[in-house]
Amino acid sequence: MTKLDVCLSPALIPLFEVEKYIVVIIDIFRATSSICYGIDNGAEAIIPVAEVEECLSYQEQYPHYLLAAERNGEVVTGFDFGNSPFSYTKEKVAGKTVVLTTTNGTHALHLSRNAKKVVIGSFLNLTAICDWLKTQYDDVLLVCAGWKNNFNLEDTIFAGAVANQLIPAGFRPDDAAIAANDLYEIAKDDLDGYLKKTSHSERLKKLGIEKDIAFCLQVDITHAIPVLEGEKLVKLK
Repeated sequence: MTKLDVCLSPALIPLFEVEKYIVVIIDIFRATSSICYGIDNGAEAIIPVAEVEECLSYQEQYPHYLLAAERNGEVVTGFDFGNSPFSYTKEKVAGKTVVLTTTNGTHALHLSRNAKKVVIGSFLNLTAICDWLKTQYDDVLLVCAGWKNNFNLEDTIFAGAVANQLIPAGFRPDDAAIAANDLYEIAKDDLDGYLKKTSHSERLKKLGIEKDIAFCLQVDITHAIPVLEGEKLVKLK
């Protein structure tokens, strides 16, 4: 039986042999939501990098690339944009390559690079990614980006939304997947209301970007699944 495991924080990734899994990276507020939206809107590729300096290093060799950097919820000074989904519209990213660094999501991704395959999940592409996972034969590890290596609710609840679809399809959940599924059952009828209590939601509200939160909680508005090929996230074919 195929395993479904949940890693509740990037700090726990060393406990898993990631090379044995398909890894789904989850950073609901806002990196993986923006990546899914950008790829669905025709971005040629999104290159996730861990550090701001690494992001900047692309500027000289690839001046046509868009550079995106976020730290602590805010756009880093001097960059084209951060990780708001509203920066990843067709008008802005279609046909473009974006180099992206964020506080949590790209960190979790870099720690998972040795997986059999790395894909990106969000509420925006929930059904698409669950349907695809059901057709695979490898164990699945859902990696929650959390907040600076700490547990957070929004990523865990999304992991629960995936578990909610995969467990009935025959996947064998670990305890963290069972707990995430139980949390999702509590929250699913009012995701926005439940997640208003999260600490990251409060941080984003203080920055005046509640609209980003509402956007990231929309379900199934995209169908693309971003997959890591080499250093680039591209649309899974």
